[in-house]
This record gives sequence, C-alpha cells and structure tokens, in this order.
Amino acid sequence: MAGHENVRRAGRTVRNVDRKAEIVQAAMEEIAEHGYRGASLAAVADRVGLTQPGLLHHFPSKEALLVAVLEARDQWDIASAALAGTSWPLDTMSTLVEYNAGRPGIVQVFSVLAGDSITEDHPAGAYFHNRYRALRESAERALHSEFGDRMPGGLTPHEAAPLLAAVMDGLQLQWLHDPEEVDMAASFRAFVRLLKGTAGRAGDTGQG
Repeated sequence: MAGHENVRRAGRTVRNVDRKAEIVQAAMEEIAEHGYRGASLAAVADRVGLTQPGLLHHFPSKEALLVAVLEARDQWDIASAALAGTSWPLDTMSTLVEYNAGRPGIVQVFSVLAGDSITEDHPAGAYFHNRYRALRESAERALHSEFGDRMPGGLTPHEAAPLLAAVMDGLQLQWLHDPEEVDMAASFRAFVRLLKGTAGRAGDTGQG
C-alpha cells in the first residue's frame, strides 16, 4: 500500500509542476500581449482553464507569479546563450540585451519588480538579492579570466562587475521610457567596448 501511495504522490507532484509551468507560460503570453499592468490574474487563469482562486492555489499572489515568470525567463536566457555558443558575460550580455529589446512586457515586469523589491518583505526581494549577487560573482570571474587582475581601463574585475548589472538595468529603464531615442543593444555594446578599451578605435565595428 505504501508503494501505491508513493506513486500517487509522485503523480500529483508531476501534475502540479506541469500545471505551474503551464500557468507561467500563460502569464508570459499575457504580459507579451497586454504589458505588465494589463496582465491580470483573471486573464491568466482563463488562458489555462482555471478560476482565479484555482490559480491562487498554485501562486498566492500576482507578485509570486511574476517572480516565477522572471525565474523561467532566466532559465530560458541561460539556455539561449548556451545554444548561441556565446561566452559569459560580455558576449552573452550583449546578445541578451538585444533579445530583450524584442520583449518589452517582460522587461517592464523585471524593472517594476526590481524597484518594488527593495521594500521590506516584498515577495521578489529574495529573487533580486540572489540574482544580483550571482550576476556580480559570475561577471567578476569571467572578467578576471579574460583580463586578469586589471582591465584595459584600469578597473579591477571586482570594480567592473556591478557596473555591468547597473548599465543593463539603467538602459532598460531609459529604453522603456523612450524606445525611439535609446538603442538599448547598441548602447550596451558601446559600454562593452569601453570596458575592453576599444572604444573609438579606427575600424572598430562596435560588436561586443
């Protein structure tokens, strides 16, 4: 009997995981079509054939669902970068910034939650705290591997790592406010050239 119960529990767990993945995918589609403000829990629930209380059984709040969307986006970004054969972080970041320019709704979710997450006990607080720490550590290791202890402009990898995250997020905000004026991908590639010490060199193509 115990064995049958374990099988039933495993089946329920798999169904629950599949259902949550379906909800996250529906939320991504809703955000892509209607933006951050227009994506309601009721609309997401309708996409997957649930009532809003049924959706809240899987995700207790809109913020919790949006964090799951960002986590899924991160996993997709990592997989996309690996398939593209780019190296972490400079070439990968340039690729991801360009990719993000095609999904303003998700970028808007990220930017809004990033700002809100600094408030006490915000459901996205742990996500952003861990994400930025991991990003800085990964960037520092990669910059040290590429440049050694000093980069061409004189910065250490430890000093430059948080700048990468800051420039990415700052460009996203400027781009969301004025997408016709701010070319997010081109501006980030220019920053990469600055880090590499190639900005303004004759014949430079501007590619990261």
